[in-house]
Parts: sequence; structure tokens; C-alpha cells
Amino acid sequence: MNQIQEEIAAALIQLSEKSLITEALVAKKIRDNIKLQGKQKSGLAFTDIEAAILYIEENNNLHFALHLNSANDILIKQAPAATGLESDARKRRLASEKSMSVLTNGDVKKAKESKSGGGKNGPKPHSKRTDKKRLNVNKNYEDFDLP
Repeated sequence: MNQIQEEIAAALIQLSEKSLITEALVAKKIRDNIKLQGKQKSGLAFTDIEAAILYIEENNNLHFALHLNSANDILIKQAPAATGLESDARKRRLASEKSMSVLTNGDVKKAKESKSGGGKNGPKPHSKRTDKKRLNVNKNYEDFDLP
């Protein structure tokens, strides 16, 4: 399992007292856990959620069932046995992820690096863009003679 899947699993275990868990609630819990700034509207990739649920089922004996609402948001419910999405719902969700902003493994790595003081070269300072580049269209035509 990669880092985002581990974070999803940890968030689902923390939220396991709820009977219905939305994708947005899990994403918010992950952002809170790793202290991630930004990406407030990001969802989670279906394949990552699926891997995390299978991991939880094997190791923690919690079972979740996946459902998809009409807005292609994933709903996670506690169930007596783990169930995935139907094939049509799965295809619909995977197609909608192409236009979504999702939390990725890279986002988790960056947040954890900045929390621990950075990677190899330390944290990168935030730099604002101060100088504006302007295009001078007359620059190349100063020597050009008009008839």
C-alpha cells in the first residue's frame, strides 16, 4: 500500500463509528491528519479507496460497502461483508475522476516532508511572483522601414 492508501485506511478507522461515511469526509479527515493546506475540494481516487478498504478488512476485521450517488460521490457504509461497486457504477466513477481533482500520493509525501522539515534539501521557501513580464511588440520592428 502506498501512503495515500494508508492515510485513507487510517481515516476510515477513525471514522468507523459513523454508519455512513462520505468521500468528502474521508478527504477532510486526511487533510486534517497530515496538516495539508489547500486542495479543499479534492476527492479521493476510487482505486485508492478500494485498496484501503481491502486492507482494513484483512487487518482490522471491519467491513465496508461502497455505493455511488447520482453526483458520482463515493459513499462508504459499514456492512456485514465488504462489497464493491457494480460494474456500471465503477465505470461511471472512473470516467468522472478524469475531470476531478483528487488527493494523490505526491500530495501526502509533500505534506509529510514539509511537516518533518523537508526532503534532501530542506523545505522550499514560498516565493511570490513579483515582476511582471510584458511583451513589447515594437521591439523587433524598430529597424523596419515602411514603404
